[in-house]
This record gives sequence, structure tokens and C-alpha cells, in this order.
Amino acid sequence: MTDTITVIEVFADVGCPFAHVGLRRLVDRRDELGRTDVVLRVRAWPLEQVNDEPLDAALIDEEVAAIQVQVAPDLFTGFDPNAFPSSSLPAFALAAAAYRRSDTVGEAVSIALRDLCFEQGIDIANDVVLGRLAAEYDLTITDDDRASIERDHAEGGSRGVVGSLECPGDFNRTRRRNWIWQRRFESLAF
Repeated sequence: MTDTITVIEVFADVGCPFAHVGLRRLVDRRDELGRTDVVLRVRAWPLEQVNDEPLDAALIDEEVAAIQVQVAPDLFTGFDPNAFPSSSLPAFALAAAAYRRSDTVGEAVSIALRDLCFEQGIDIANDVVLGRLAAEYDLTITDDDRASIERDHAEGGSRGVVGSLECPGDFNRTRRRNWIWQRRFESLAF
């Protein structure tokens, strides 16, 4: 193995169940291969800004159910739509503080946030929850960490990142969910 670290950069919303699956699968595969020279840099892609509204917990719950049946029965075991965060911005700020420390700490916090949300059913917009995770990694969120969310969003947009796919035609919710699932995972290359 080499001393060089390879950084895989991903733009993703912390509340996106599709991103959760993709990131977990990527981390699992990296670990299977013993690739300690590879680290993820998960940049903020705030879908609430992309869509001009917060993510809808009811729709996320439907997406989670479909993902569990179709691809990931091992994930989302503790998901609770009633604890789904009203905003992903506080979690993004904590992740930015972690990445300011190092890519390794940033990845660990980014994955931990998604685990709290999707596997433990914990509201990752809650100040107490974020405070505990910040204390665990000895992190302090700064105004620059908060501002980095908009910088990531702008940079992602300038680099062609697309979020929240629009469905052609008149799709009902089930067809829309299946169409989104198919399109998102067809575009992933691991």
C-alpha cells in the first residue's frame, strides 16, 4: 500500500436515503478490499435549497421502504420518519467542522450522521444530538463551517451536480419513486 491518500469526493444530502445506501456500500467495499488509502469527502448538497423546501419525511419514508425491499434489507432498520430532521443544514455544519479537522474525521462524522438518522431513528437537526457527536470528536462549529454549505452547493452546481430528479410525464408516487431509484443507481459507478 502507498502513503498517498485517494479522496473520493461526493456531493450528497445527509437526509437522502439513496446517498446513504451508496455511501454505506462504498465504505463496505473499500473496507473489504483493505483500501486504507481511500477516504470519502462528502460535500454538502442541501436538497432543501435545491428544492426550495425541506425534504418531506413521508416521501422519505416511502423511499426507505422501497429501498429496503428492492436493494438494502440490511439498512434502515431503525428509521423513524417522525424523527426525520426538519433541516439538514445543522448536520452539514457539523460535518464541515469535522472535515476542517481532517478527511478521516470528516468521513467518520458524515457516516455517523447518516447512521443516526437512518439506522437509529434520531433527529440529526437536534442541538443535543449534534452536541454529543461534536463532543465525541472534539469539534466546534464555526460561522465558516455554516457558510461552507452554500459554497459546497454553489461548487456542486458549477460542476454539474444534479439533485432531486424531475420525473417526465405524469407519475404517481409509486412510479415516481421507482423511476427515481432506477435513475439514481444507474448513474452511480463504484
